Amino acid sequence: MIDAGHETRRPSSGEGFTDAVTMSWADPERGWYGMARLGLADDGQGSALAVLFRGREAVAALARGGLEPPPDADWPALELGGLRMTVDAPLERWTVAYTGTDAHVELELEAISAPAELAGADPVAELGGMAGYEQLVAVRGRVGAAGETAQVAGLGQRGHAWGVADWSRLELARSVSAWLGVDHGGVVLSSLRPAGAAAHDQEAVWAAVVEQGEPLPVADPRLSTTYDGDGHQRRAGLELWLSDEDGYPYRAAGEVLCGSSLDLGALRLDLAFMRWHAEGTEGVGRYDVLRKA
Repeated sequence: MIDAGHETRRPSSGEGFTDAVTMSWADPERGWYGMARLGLADDGQGSALAVLFRGREAVAALARGGLEPPPDADWPALELGGLRMTVDAPLERWTVAYTGTDAHVELELEAISAPAELAGADPVAELGGMAGYEQLVAVRGRVGAAGETAQVAGLGQRGHAWGVADWSRLELARSVSAWLGVDHGGVVLSSLRPAGAAAHDQEAVWAAVVEQGEPLPVADPRLSTTYDGDGHQRRAGLELWLSDEDGYPYRAAGEVLCGSSLDLGALRLDLAFMRWHAEGTEGVGRYDVLRKA
């Protein structure tokens, strides 16, 4: 069960342990999209990652590792590499801010769902070594890049994950989300492909559908993806069976709005924002693929 205590730094569970907070958001009406991530490792180092899109183009990016966090580094207020996150009210309100030479971001986040928990006993958490939770959020604030500044308001997602990721056991990891609004909820999904596997049907998949602010676990989540010639995700489909008794699944289809690839050293991140159509509702969301470089 996720409670307010989970909004603090998690205790290390072994060598290679990391504790990370990631948020992403979209304002499709004004054409701005972004994500930000701060990470803390048990070796005393930190990392900062952020990308800002204007329309289809990435107009700013931050990817820094080997950062030295303060001795008391914790999630209620943490800044690394010019990227700052705060917890104003645990599991309810947060801020994210970044000031760099190429962009500035000042955002307020407010939860529109309870946490969807990926517990340590779930097959995805056991294979990937990471547990955590995800919340849908409403976002508002100010962003700027390339000489343009805008007020933004939209939807997004904030996640907290911790554990020891063992990439000797993994081929790739996918994170998928669809944000459909306060009244329509959304979807969060994580999928891991074991090393040596060749297809979707060999992956471990976890998902939750959010309805009226409450995450509902999915008994049988299915993800299909169409890639372009360079291996970037272009379209995706979700078929989510909430229980074995359901007569039909929850379905969603998405197509890419913008995306970029980031070199993270040993790993490569293919990040994309997508427009989703689900159960008669339209929304936005994110589809990330993390794999060995």
